[in-house]
Amino acid sequence: MAISYSSAIGKPKNSSQGIDRLRINFDSNLRRWFSRNIGLWHSRRQYFFEDEKAENVDMFINVEKLNQDSPDFETYRFKWWSEDEENFFIKRPTYKREGVITAKLQGHQLFRESSYLSESSGISNIRQVDEHELIFESNYDDWDILEHTRLIDQDKFRSRVIYSWFKNELKIVENHHEIRIKNPN
Repeated sequence: MAISYSSAIGKPKNSSQGIDRLRINFDSNLRRWFSRNIGLWHSRRQYFFEDEKAENVDMFINVEKLNQDSPDFETYRFKWWSEDEENFFIKRPTYKREGVITAKLQGHQLFRESSYLSESSGISNIRQVDEHELIFESNYDDWDILEHTRLIDQDKFRSRVIYSWFKNELKIVENHHEIRIKNPN
């Protein structure tokens, strides 16, 4: 959390200007963290489905920031696709081989217009562990999702661990090792 303040020495005690100087910018670290994720990523994923053998899938994710008029939120587009993991998507039709999600970051929440496992919109509450890691907690369509995402080695890599419960039973555990391919910054 970034806290910005200045000394109120020599200022009137009841000044609203003094309050403005002591305001807390809760979301500045989150905006900075999200901007560090912009670019193209190669995502090497491992899925554990209950008692089944682990499955590996390679995908690509492109994260971009969209222009908007409001300073109250930032909008991002997440586009993903897989180039040759056809059997995985035939075996697991609820997973999408390609898609796009648009999401708005406002304060400590991410508002998604759709979700990865569903077309339902959703809200993720965000907790910041440190300057490199965020935890997302999401709920939609009887799914409860807990995702830890960490930027590593000056943002060249990302590590994501995702736990997904369906109707209070742990159904999926995912490990993603992501390598940045292209950084527009």
